[in-house]
Amino acid sequence: MASSVGLAPGIPGNLPPEEVFFGQTAALREIRNRLDRVASANVSVLVEGESGTGKEVVAALVHMRSPWSQGPFVKVNCPAIPGTLMESELFGYEKGAFTGAVGSKPGRVEMAHRGTLFLDEIGEMELGLQAKLLQLLQDGQFCKIGAQEDRKVEVRVVCATNRDLQREIAEGAFRQDLYYRINVVNLHLPALRERRADLPQLITYFIDSYNQAYGRRARMLSPDMVQVLHRYHWPGNIRELANLMKRYVILGNEDVITSELETRRENTFDFDIPEDGKVSLKAITRQATLDVERKVILRVLQANNWNRRKAAKALSISYRALLYKMRDAEVTPARLDSAAEHPLTESGAMPGSPVAMESYASD
Repeated sequence: MASSVGLAPGIPGNLPPEEVFFGQTAALREIRNRLDRVASANVSVLVEGESGTGKEVVAALVHMRSPWSQGPFVKVNCPAIPGTLMESELFGYEKGAFTGAVGSKPGRVEMAHRGTLFLDEIGEMELGLQAKLLQLLQDGQFCKIGAQEDRKVEVRVVCATNRDLQREIAEGAFRQDLYYRINVVNLHLPALRERRADLPQLITYFIDSYNQAYGRRARMLSPDMVQVLHRYHWPGNIRELANLMKRYVILGNEDVITSELETRRENTFDFDIPEDGKVSLKAITRQATLDVERKVILRVLQANNWNRRKAAKALSISYRALLYKMRDAEVTPARLDSAAEHPLTESGAMPGSPVAMESYASD
């Protein structure tokens, strides 16, 4: 499925293999099991999840497994099209319908005939257009701007959103009747931080893919770096991971990942809420304290050109205490080589341990 050969018009050509995309997470395995049953019936599907979780991939899979898989897959990125243009983009217009309409133009709905219409970020659609979309879903008819008669169309509608549409309904920003029409089947994609067990497989896939795409030979990440990524919060989800791995492959150095994550952590603190909903204030407070301590240590080290003895003195702690704190906070000098390239130091210690840090020190 990674190849674009034989795919219907509009289907992205860089879809990951299903075993990589769905991984081992129970929630995603359930979605995978439901896809065949959902795809075979011409009902509307609502795909929910944070930005970057792969909602378009799921929409494409619904289309590819449906009886209309040879038809077009037409995507509409709702936030990218201004409200004044959205109606003409969706439903098209007739010649003379407005100033500048020198000819007739089909809309995305008509282009998706006997295929799938994918409305990405449906929560951004204006209320007026929501009413016209509701008509399409109710009776399969629409009217082009400037036309006198409705047209009939056969189209499967798949919508995606990163918003809480129930809240949007309560605030009057989304039609409740439309919500029930698009939400015949609901598929909710978990965030990447909720499927951390899939990280190694995703990392390997992206590195292999970008090595091939860019003609590079970047190595697989060291176990220590994988652990760093495992503990990261991933606000941008799989899209953020893909971009980070692309940057790593092109530049070929794990320091790129370290510095990038450091920049992203600079002004943020986040935490996960367990599935049982119980939150430990004590644990979160300790996590926040460690996060602040890490930033302070990094700033002081940078101010002292990574001279750890000077930094320890500036922080009023012992040199050995600083080494332990650096290890616990995953603060590593950029000049240290990765564990994959130097599995042991001259002293026989593993990189990242206090003994290894001392053997590398040039302070």
